[in-house]
Amino acid sequence: MATSVKASAKGLGKRPEVPAGFNPMSGARKIVIKNFRQSSTRAVDVEDYYRRTWADVEEAVKAILTGVRSRVPLERVYRGVEELCRHGEGKKVYGMLKQRCEEHLSREVLGKLREGGSMSDVDVLSRVWNQWSVFNKTLITVRSTFSFLDRSYVLNSKRLPSINDLLLSLYRNMVFGSEEGSDSSFGNLVISGLCRLVDHDRRGDAAANPTLMHNSINMLKVLGVYGSRFEGVFLSESDDYFHEFASDQSAHGLKFYISACDRLLKQEDARCNLFNFDSTTKVLLLDNAHTVLIRDYSSLLLNKGDVARLLEQNEVESMRALYMLLGLSKLQKKLKEPFESYILQAGSVVVNDVDKGDEMVVRLLDFRRTLDMMIRDAFGGDVTFTYGLRDAFVQFINDKKIASSWGTGTSKVGEMIAKHVDLLLRGGIKSLPKSLLSDNKDRSEAERSGQASTGDEDAELDRQLDQALELFRFIQGKDVFEAFYKKDLARRLLMNRSASQDAERNMLSKLKSECGSNFTHNLEQMFKDMELAKDEMTNYKAWLEGSGRDNGGVDLSVSILSQAAWPSYPDVKMLVPPDVAEKIDRFDAYYKNKHTGRKLIWKHNLAHCVVKATFPKGVKELLVSSMQAVVLVLFNQAPDGPLSTEQISTATGLQGGDLERTLQSLACAKIRPLVKAPKGKDIHPTDTFVVNKTFSDPKYRIKINQIQLKETKAENKETHERVAADRSFETQAAIVRIMKSRKIMAHAQLVAEVINQTKSRGAMDPADIKFNIEKLIEKEYIEREDGKYTYLA
Repeated sequence: MATSVKASAKGLGKRPEVPAGFNPMSGARKIVIKNFRQSSTRAVDVEDYYRRTWADVEEAVKAILTGVRSRVPLERVYRGVEELCRHGEGKKVYGMLKQRCEEHLSREVLGKLREGGSMSDVDVLSRVWNQWSVFNKTLITVRSTFSFLDRSYVLNSKRLPSINDLLLSLYRNMVFGSEEGSDSSFGNLVISGLCRLVDHDRRGDAAANPTLMHNSINMLKVLGVYGSRFEGVFLSESDDYFHEFASDQSAHGLKFYISACDRLLKQEDARCNLFNFDSTTKVLLLDNAHTVLIRDYSSLLLNKGDVARLLEQNEVESMRALYMLLGLSKLQKKLKEPFESYILQAGSVVVNDVDKGDEMVVRLLDFRRTLDMMIRDAFGGDVTFTYGLRDAFVQFINDKKIASSWGTGTSKVGEMIAKHVDLLLRGGIKSLPKSLLSDNKDRSEAERSGQASTGDEDAELDRQLDQALELFRFIQGKDVFEAFYKKDLARRLLMNRSASQDAERNMLSKLKSECGSNFTHNLEQMFKDMELAKDEMTNYKAWLEGSGRDNGGVDLSVSILSQAAWPSYPDVKMLVPPDVAEKIDRFDAYYKNKHTGRKLIWKHNLAHCVVKATFPKGVKELLVSSMQAVVLVLFNQAPDGPLSTEQISTATGLQGGDLERTLQSLACAKIRPLVKAPKGKDIHPTDTFVVNKTFSDPKYRIKINQIQLKETKAENKETHERVAADRSFETQAAIVRIMKSRKIMAHAQLVAEVINQTKSRGAMDPADIKFNIEKLIEKEYIEREDGKYTYLA
């Protein structure tokens, strides 16, 4: 392929060719017109042009201001203004425009405002706005027509305002007066009318005119008098309205006042946004409202009695509104005091209610649950109120007046928590009222926090134990809980009444984590004893089979318990059947031979048995206590003949209440293997008993519950006294330890140190500590000299 390239001389570096005789340095030649003669009429024509232009502009201004269509097109007027400005008459044009506008406002507009004589302030505001809306359109036309004057003459002058500002100032001065002069009566009425419209809107008056109010606020902003003339008056009148509102609404009670204030503040905020108030006005207005409605009435909002009533009625919405109101003035932390006061008052009522002692823990848990939801839903989970709740619970639960009202001397709450845990571990969640069970909201939160599925009863039981443990944490004297929990645990283990062994172990683990291994040492030993007892019986039965001594008959199972770890039980005199006694003696010999030096103390009253009974209507297996069993086997010797109460007592060795409760459980309960004559629930020495030949039941194995002897006041008091005695011994031991290490201490220092060391077991009064110090002085462990104590080695 062939290509051709054309290169210019410039591209190749050559100088371009130029025409001959051209000199680029000499420039263009001047054109000279010969025989030109000036016209004598030119100056006259120019002056006439400017006169006609001036007349057109002046006429156009009058037409624009009066709203009449101008004879001269506005485009020609615009050019005429430009020509006059270029001709050096800008100052004159500006002055003419100002004069014509002043005349129009003072004659036409002001005259229309004054028509009709006296008017209300709202009517004046309406007329001012109507004239303003017309004048505002005129202003736009004048500003566009004289825009060249703005851009040339006015722009170069530092003292003259723009045409827009000029016309605004003229209208402003007409309504509100000049800056130097006095206020115009129209201006005062305009401001008063606008404030009246706001007041109508606040009160829901039919005279309210939202459109006029919105337009008037915008007019004041454009005229530049919003901040200087309106804002101060508006805030002052609003302040008066807030005082009036608060005075009226506070008379209806706290709940009504909270609702009214919340509604008012929302309306004020919405009004400021809707009608285009300045942001600074809104801030100042709401600050004034907060001061008047909240700070000035804080005594009402924080009244302990009124707040307590709202909490008692579980008014979550009202409490949320109260919390938010107080937060607007940074007073929400002060709500903690009436909140704690209510908890102390309501909690004290619960724990001091002797008639409903069995319901104490359930009521406390329900109370705590309600307060937790109040903190969550009304206070936004504010930790201040969470800490306040804990402090209040600690205070009323450990109040010394509780012990005095119950007559125990030690913590009654600790006892009732232990019994509540026993109820849970025996009966599971079925033993609880529905109010304590987790609702859907609580369950979802529990699952999010990593807890087990709420559909599982074991998981719900675990949560209920955690809630009981929350109350347990508030107790300062945990030794009372330990004493009663130990008794109940022993009963559950021995009678095999635990609903779940996993729950038992779980609760023990919780207590160990909460209080340490020293607290749960004996409790853990009780579980170990039960495991060791199973192993012991396995070895014993293997020994019986290996030695050929297993001759059948009674199948004996023995639980070996360490006396130090288990509660003490009273001895009940009871004669066991000979075949059972033979088995007991054989195991006793085996155990003593295997464990030299050990002694077994038999507690027959704690045993339970399975008795095979033959009735005319069938064979049944009866699950009964040992006392029920020894009564039933008596009828093997007298299957048809009746046995009297005295005969049964002589044959079994049972007496008094033990015998009566046993016979009642067999002959007067729902399941009756025996028949009593005469009929009735009370047992008398002359009553007789026979086998119930009509006894029948669809089940093969039937459990007959022993009528339990309720814990008497004496036994309950004895347990509390034993706890108090143990606490006294621990206090004395702490005093000796402290004095042994410090040798010499002042009384106040010693008391403080003892309280610090014994607080985990229970709070001690300084008077009780002093009493124990006196006892140690009597025992010559320490001596008092010059107001100080000295340890005696």
